[in-house]
Amino acid sequence: MDTNTVILFSSLFLIGGVIMAKFSSRVGVPALVLFIIVGMLFGSDGFGFIYFDNASLTQSLGILALVLILFDGGLQTEWRRTKSVLPISLSLATVGVLITAGLFGLAAKLLLEVTWNEALLLGAIVGSTDAAAVFAVMEGKNIKRKLQSTLEAESGSNDPMAMFLTLSLLQLAIGEKTFGASLLLSFFWQMGVGLILGILLGFAASWAMKNIDLGSNGLYPVFSIAIALFTYSLTDLVNASGLLAVYAAALVLGNTKSLPYGQTIFRFHDGIAWMMQILMFIMLGLLVFPSELFSTWIVLKGLALSFILIFIARPVAAFISSIPFKFTFKEKTFLSWAGLRGAVPIVLATFPLLAGLDNSQLFFNLIFFIVMTSALIQGTTIPYVAKRLGLTGPEVHVPSHSLELVSSTTVNAEMIPYTITSSSKLIGKELSDISFPEKVLVSAIIRKDELIAPSGDTKIKVHDVLYILAENQKRSELEKVLGIRKTIGG
Repeated sequence: MDTNTVILFSSLFLIGGVIMAKFSSRVGVPALVLFIIVGMLFGSDGFGFIYFDNASLTQSLGILALVLILFDGGLQTEWRRTKSVLPISLSLATVGVLITAGLFGLAAKLLLEVTWNEALLLGAIVGSTDAAAVFAVMEGKNIKRKLQSTLEAESGSNDPMAMFLTLSLLQLAIGEKTFGASLLLSFFWQMGVGLILGILLGFAASWAMKNIDLGSNGLYPVFSIAIALFTYSLTDLVNASGLLAVYAAALVLGNTKSLPYGQTIFRFHDGIAWMMQILMFIMLGLLVFPSELFSTWIVLKGLALSFILIFIARPVAAFISSIPFKFTFKEKTFLSWAGLRGAVPIVLATFPLLAGLDNSQLFFNLIFFIVMTSALIQGTTIPYVAKRLGLTGPEVHVPSHSLELVSSTTVNAEMIPYTITSSSKLIGKELSDISFPEKVLVSAIIRKDELIAPSGDTKIKVHDVLYILAENQKRSELEKVLGIRKTIGG
């Protein structure tokens, strides 16, 4: 395939992906399913436009995509909301992955003619939830914030655990490693050093952006994407978890106060994450052969394993992992149901392929089928399940406008968006009647996607989005006026 053809198909895939992303939200089908279907249709078993079987290229692009998607997820994660659910998220990301992998491995051993090591390898591959799938499905939904933050933090932090287990069990399967103390030490090294390096590099990037004038606002997003790639590669060079480091660095950077061109950086990475999702899932669709994927044996075994994963392994893992924490039965039930699988298991399934492991193609097809089943069954019903369990909050209104305080250097003020909910004490009040602190100004109001220039007699209505210009030291006073206890999120 020549260069022009590659560019043409890439552009068509991106255009189609954008259209399908919009279409998926209307029909309630996760976008990743539609992207994968497009890949399968264009592949050799579909219309036959593209013959693609390069597992190595797929793995490389998949890891690159995961790095950028995790970085975007970390940037969008609000620490003030995440820190309260961090313990249970980490429990789900470690203990939960181990339990899921163990139970699924047991089922694979009973249903498939494989060794114990191969069965546990399959369990490790499907052990983690997927950040790309969870972030996409949760976005814009009115699910209670505590649950949404828990699932987002879990999906952002459990990929390293699944990758560690997969690579370790794969090395055991091909005889490169034996189980022992060195394996446990390797785990603590990967997680501990990965976390520390991620935090340090995140603070370093934050300091650099606030103290070095890059001269052009367009360079700040470029610098941030370089930080993401550098963090992953440097951490991986010392045999630590690059994915964990990337998420930690983005979490630090995304929660930096008065980050120059913050909204520009966030929106840039949101677009990059979407682009990588589209290309990654379409490439994964190209890699699979539907004639093999939907064979009777794969369908029957895949459905059985999917049932065990969705209705047994994940619920048991979620309930056990959440024992020490104050979550209700309904909340634990929702955490069980929202354990979406996505790109991560499919990318991990390419490692046995490249290692030449026996039955690796069979494992890949099974994992692919299970991911599709999880996305279709769980991904399409998450909002419905949350509503039936009574775990939805007030309707989330996302304005189509955004305002940003633009400065190429650090400033002592920031533009803060604040949404008026139905319980707000400001509803019905005129701006002149609200005792805002000195040097705090409501600069604009978004009402039903319309921009309103505020004046003293402007009355506050429910779902209004106030853009408030405030000095950093006035934040605590502003919070009292707005009737909230914690720091306002940007």
